[in-house]
Amino acid sequence: MQEWNRGDPSKAPARAPLARGGKLDAPNLIAAYRAGIFPWYSTGEPVKWWCPDPRFVMRPADFRLTDSLKKTMRKKGWSVTFDQQFETVMRRCSEVPRPAKMGPGSTRT
Repeated sequence: MQEWNRGDPSKAPARAPLARGGKLDAPNLIAAYRAGIFPWYSTGEPVKWWCPDPRFVMRPADFRLTDSLKKTMRKKGWSVTFDQQFETVMRRCSEVPRPAKMGPGSTRT
């Protein structure tokens, strides 16, 4: 599995991207997301990789499913899955209309 190697997230600047450039392919995105890093940029610009502090990252090993949450999930018919539709999610995120000043949520490469 590919590891993130474009900058140390613990040394990310407070108000600037951690890194610029690179590919938005699945292995690179997964490596970035696992490190708490995400891409955000405007069309026509190089990809900017951000890692703000604080940033919520939930590690599966740290997750505790409480009895009350189990009860709520049973009532509401919830299900939890992982890595089931990565390509579909990326495609649909790129299709969401956004004001130009916000930049793309994701784009095709």
